[in-house]
Amino acid sequence: MPLAPQRADVPVTIDESKCIDGCTLCVDMCPLDSLAIDPGSGKAYMHVDECWYCGPCAARCPTGAVTVDMPYLLR
Repeated sequence: MPLAPQRADVPVTIDESKCIDGCTLCVDMCPLDSLAIDPGSGKAYMHVDECWYCGPCAARCPTGAVTVDMPYLLR
């Protein structure tokens, strides 16, 4: 089963090459608990498709690995 970062239709994507193993800052900041850490790789991924587009996950990421794809009508 593919993990959410490999899908293009989720609102939050994680660049695994920039994501720090074991860092949970984005997961801790998400008010909906939409992000999780993959136990195999230690990288963050979006495990549910719900998102408020609030952005603290991307703002808190120290490496810029988290991207929130905000819909055009919400910008």
